[in-house]
Amino acid sequence: MKNLKWILFAVLLVSVASCGYQFEGGGYINKNVNSVAVRVLKNQSSETGAGIAFTNALIQEILQKTDTRVVDELSASAFIEGTVKAITFATLSRSTTQSVLERRVWAAMDLKLINRDGELIWSVSDFVSYEDYRVSQDKITDEFNKKAAVEKIAIRISEKLISKLMNNF
Repeated sequence: MKNLKWILFAVLLVSVASCGYQFEGGGYINKNVNSVAVRVLKNQSSETGAGIAFTNALIQEILQKTDTRVVDELSASAFIEGTVKAITFATLSRSTTQSVLERRVWAAMDLKLINRDGELIWSVSDFVSYEDYRVSQDKITDEFNKKAAVEKIAIRISEKLISKLMNNF
């Protein structure tokens, strides 16, 4: 009985693999790109450090989910560059007209993948994501919550963008 379970598992695994399904991860961000340099994203928003937070999230996503190597510009077969265009805030809920309980943070960015010859391989404009956070009356806690929300957006946008770039997503 135990051997039968292993045989069924093996048959299932082989059939899934032969149908073209793959486990998440692996592969290059583009068929002609095996190494990439990620340039620090420009920050046109009013949020200090947003360009660096989004750049770091992109690098992490590439390293964790792809076979593409992140290298310096001299060694790269392509470059990723872009801009954090805006980070905006909207009130979600209030306890009174003067007291905000929750806010939503929206971030919009542009991203390009460019080869060594300067030719555009792939791009996206006005890519948007958002995150909600609790507002605190304590300024330090409120800033921490706001920064954490922006970092979550950076991670979420990076996951979506790298997924779109992948050849076999």
